[in-house]
Amino acid sequence: MNKDSRPARGFMRDRNFLWMLTGGITSMLGDQFTLIALPWLVLQMTHDTLTLGIVLALLGIPRALFMLIGGAVVDRYDPKSVMMITKYINTVLLAVLVVLLLTSSLSLWMVYLIALLLGLSTAFSIPAGTSMLPRVVAADHLQAANGMMLGLRQITFFLGPLMAGGLIALLGDHATTSQAGVATTLNAANMMDIADKKGLAMAFFVDCFSYGFSAWTLSHVNMLPIAPDHSTSSKQSLLSATMSGLRHCWNDTMMRTCFLYWSAIAFLIMGPMQIAMPLLAQQLGNNAGVLGLLAGAHGAGTLLGMAMSSIFPKLRLGSLGSTILLIDTLVALLFMPMGLIHVAWQGAMALLVIGALGGYLHVAVFTWIQRQVPPAMLGRAMSIFMFIFMGISPVSAALTGWLMHSISLTQLFAGSGALLIVIVVFALLMSPIRQMRDAGGVN
Repeated sequence: MNKDSRPARGFMRDRNFLWMLTGGITSMLGDQFTLIALPWLVLQMTHDTLTLGIVLALLGIPRALFMLIGGAVVDRYDPKSVMMITKYINTVLLAVLVVLLLTSSLSLWMVYLIALLLGLSTAFSIPAGTSMLPRVVAADHLQAANGMMLGLRQITFFLGPLMAGGLIALLGDHATTSQAGVATTLNAANMMDIADKKGLAMAFFVDCFSYGFSAWTLSHVNMLPIAPDHSTSSKQSLLSATMSGLRHCWNDTMMRTCFLYWSAIAFLIMGPMQIAMPLLAQQLGNNAGVLGLLAGAHGAGTLLGMAMSSIFPKLRLGSLGSTILLIDTLVALLFMPMGLIHVAWQGAMALLVIGALGGYLHVAVFTWIQRQVPPAMLGRAMSIFMFIFMGISPVSAALTGWLMHSISLTQLFAGSGALLIVIVVFALLMSPIRQMRDAGGVN
């Protein structure tokens, strides 16, 4: 018993870890302010879903495409140095955005450029962040430290949107624009007509401060030395190593099937969600606080689902694969009627349940991949898995924004849910997914 409890007590007394934890949580909480404020800013500037989709694509696609390159840079240089540089870059970008907002100088092309640069910076900060913890805490403390970081990270997904939405709503002037004003905004980006300008500027400032503060805390973190890696894989070029990982995942029938299935999920649900959430908030009250409530409910549900997965790790309805298909069916059924919701608490409850179901699967799927893939391939397999959601979702969001010129929000929710059910039925009848088991492979 004492042996099991020593790691937790040990790393919690480690000032090196506490510096990293403090900065990391502050930065992750600040990120939620931008994730709420940026879509709301674009909708207030343009009232155009296609533009919103483009901004989200500029933010997400470079992050996905350059993430593997970012990993190579982190491997070649010190991850702390790479992380520090990205924090300085993001601090400057958000400070510029705040000044442009407050001086009514912001144009749409500037939003495009800032979103693109933030996406590129994140492509390097994500692999840097995931590489740092093993070099900050001792090996026997790593699992407990990872658990704490992931749990607190999910709490920021819950609290951040609520705080951001509340701040924007509290400080916003709630100005309205006429149709003529909207047209003027589209053509000239007239910031004087934008509602919630002060609240949006404050939300971006909070994230700007969080990056600057976390850079300061990171400067106090001392990295543990590591032995040089002289393995054959470490001498491969980035292209060769990436292709080797792709071949391994493709040649594994179950892995290939699952990755294709999750690609469809990302395209049909994750992408539309990025567009539908702000639009649903507008439908339910045209208030940033409602958007924060919806996003916070989804984050709280995800945290609840992860906790349930830890408490009941073997809770299955048949195999792991059949459990995945059943949960995705439930998500589709909850997704379909959301366009008919006209009360904020109903949308929050639906997203709470959807988040809980997704959070439960999140832990199960990550564990399955870790067991399915050889340790030497795990990093590349996880990179491909992250690319599915970080690369496909932004493209889907951009297409959804264009599609919203022709369909209603109700049709978007109903159509996406119906297509998800079709994918589930196809996977059930035509693929081996239902035979997945937790130990990897098939039953």
